[in-house]
Amino acid sequence: MTINCLGNLIDLSSPKVMGILNITPDSFYDGGKYKNNDEILQQVDTMLQQGATFIDVGAYSSRPGAAHISEEEELARIVPIIDLLVNNFKSIVISVDTFRSKVADTTLKHGAAVINDISGGKMDNNMFATIAKHQVPYILMHMQGTPQNMQQNPQYKNVTTELITFFAEQLFKLHNLKVNDVIIDVGFGFGKTIDHNFELLQKLSLFKSLDAPILAGVSRKSMLYKTLNTDAANALNATTVANTIALLNGANILRVHDVKEAVEAVKIVSKIQ
Repeated sequence: MTINCLGNLIDLSSPKVMGILNITPDSFYDGGKYKNNDEILQQVDTMLQQGATFIDVGAYSSRPGAAHISEEEELARIVPIIDLLVNNFKSIVISVDTFRSKVADTTLKHGAAVINDISGGKMDNNMFATIAKHQVPYILMHMQGTPQNMQQNPQYKNVTTELITFFAEQLFKLHNLKVNDVIIDVGFGFGKTIDHNFELLQKLSLFKSLDAPILAGVSRKSMLYKTLNTDAANALNATTVANTIALLNGANILRVHDVKEAVEAVKIVSKIQ
């Protein structure tokens, strides 16, 4: 199970870790944390040293109720950071967290290798064609609604079967466009209640039927800290537990704020698999 990132074949049969770099002022956990280029470079260097295979860069906050920003502002935030990382880290594999095809197209031309789309192609009709043009790995996430309204009243008759249907339909479209490397992400916390999230975590192995690598993004999310009546800053232990469950249920990539702990979880779980 390999994906091709700018000619670099990455084997996902042994799980990999994706480190999160939010360059937004208002992300739910690390918004506004990195004030300048030196701090960004230091954080990315740390994540790579700790064992991150991918660095996922996001310039549009998708936390529930986040402010909507223009395409121009997203590009102005992210393109200089992509250039900064490409120029400073020789073999970095950059994933760009965007639902906009123009942002995807531009950042891929600047050296990004993967597109991570929270909308699964639903918020920009040109996204799939852009991915097909560049022939890059695409992370297909499920979200009910938009970041602005997704947590107002999410409802499903059966969350697991509805998501499997969604992925099957979107994968069919992508395969028809000859997109080879698609990774699926159930979208924990994106238009789901806490119970929906834990059902998806419990049943993650069912998504293996789609024959696509699975990314799990539970890092410090409210499904964890609300269950424990705490906050994101105190949710590292809960994140490690949830990451371990995800790995046991077939996750191929863990998207995390805390790379060292996720890499350790991968190593421990691999000992019993």
